[in-house]
This record gives sequence, C-alpha cells and structure tokens, in this order.
Amino acid sequence: MINKVEIASVNTAKLPVLTNKEKDELLIKIKNGDEQAREDFIKGNLRLVLSVVQRFNGRGENVDDLFQVGCVGLIKAIDNFDISLNVQFSTYAVPMIIGEIRRHLRDNNPIRVSRSMRDLAYKALQVKEALLKENQKEPTIEEIAKVLNIDKEEITISLDSIQDPISLQEPIYNEGTESIYLIDQIKDSKNTDEFWTESLSLAEAMKKLNSREKLIISKRFFDGRTQMEVANEIGISQAQVSRLEKNAIERIKKLYS
Repeated sequence: MINKVEIASVNTAKLPVLTNKEKDELLIKIKNGDEQAREDFIKGNLRLVLSVVQRFNGRGENVDDLFQVGCVGLIKAIDNFDISLNVQFSTYAVPMIIGEIRRHLRDNNPIRVSRSMRDLAYKALQVKEALLKENQKEPTIEEIAKVLNIDKEEITISLDSIQDPISLQEPIYNEGTESIYLIDQIKDSKNTDEFWTESLSLAEAMKKLNSREKLIISKRFFDGRTQMEVANEIGISQAQVSRLEKNAIERIKKLYS
C-alpha cells in the first residue's frame, strides 16, 4: 500500500506541493468563491490525504477506496476551515480526514451492530467533535452523556460497539526481528499451549530446558505471570521472553510428538 504509486487514478509520485504562502493565498481566494483556487488547493493537499491513508495500512482495505474517502474528508475540511483561526490547515484537516475514513470503516464493519446503537454512537461522536471544537480539549464520556441526556454507560457501550475488530495476530510491538502479538498478552485457560502444558507430565520435559527457559515456563504457566511481568522480574525484554517461551514450548512438543 505504501509503495503504490497510482491510487484512485492519481499518480501520487507527481502530486504538487504547496508552500505555506501559496496555501494562505489560495484559502483567501476559496473563501471569495474562486473554484479554480479550490481545485488547486485540493490537489495541493492530496499528499496529506495519502499520509493519513498510510496509517490504515495492513487492515486489508482497498487503498483506492480509502484514498477517495480521505479526499471527501479533505474537501469537508476545506469547506469548514476558518481562516481567521491561528492554526495550520493540516492541523484542522487531519482529524477530519481520519474521522471520515473511520466512519467508512465502521459502516463496512463485518460485525453487525444494531441501527439504534450505531445511531447513538454517531450522535455521541458528533457531540464529541462539537465539544472538542468549543472547549479545545477532549470531552469526557460524562460531558457527552450530559449533552445527549443519556446514561454514560449507554454512551460507552455504543462507542465500543463501532470499534474496529483487531486480529489476535496483530503485532503490538517490534524489537528488531522479534515481534510480540496481541495473543501473547491474553490469558486463555483453554489455549492449546497452556492446555497441553497442564495435562502432560512436565517433570521430565522440563529437564531438557536450560535454566532460563525453565524459569520462564515456570513463571508463565505455573505462577500465572504475564510476559511483561516475567520480563521485569528476570531483567530482559518482553520480546526475549516471548521468543524463549516459544522455543521452550516447541522443544517440549517435539519430545511428545
């Protein structure tokens, strides 16, 4: 996605770059109704859309669709931007573009959410944006609930219901060639690795491990420690704990295969 040159029939390698002076001049012309200035300003900010789209890399979404949706957010930002504000246009536009893309992703979420729950979530997001613009700070759930006159619990549930699902194989940390995945942070008593660990006689198998591997397996599966807790206790990184744990488990599996 990041290396794709042509997106939605737009050659991203040839996108124009506007100076701050050019942007300011075009914005003034736009507010005076100059359509050509508006077109030039849109083209001059497509790189901004591209940079936002790249944040959503790896979700399996069609990059052309995301780029087009991001352009809608850019146009909304242009139409609503107040040139009297002492802020850069990009500072105002980026949240608008991100919001438009997130709305698109929520609308196309494969997990079905009731219409009433979705509508409440959208109302809450609109109130959130309005309060943020008015107070220049992130509003609390209580503040949003007060405006809508709805229990804060309902607001929280509705907002949670439209969050994008995350794969358990989603990498959440990288250290060189080592990666830690979301599944590594979740304890599951029925997880295959833990299940066979508890059901087999580990006494003999543990003898085949080195001292550090024994310590990690013991703390993880007998003491119920998380990888982060083990890492802090023995003074190594979580990535190293993850790698040593996987190696130890694979070695024990081979003994019983």
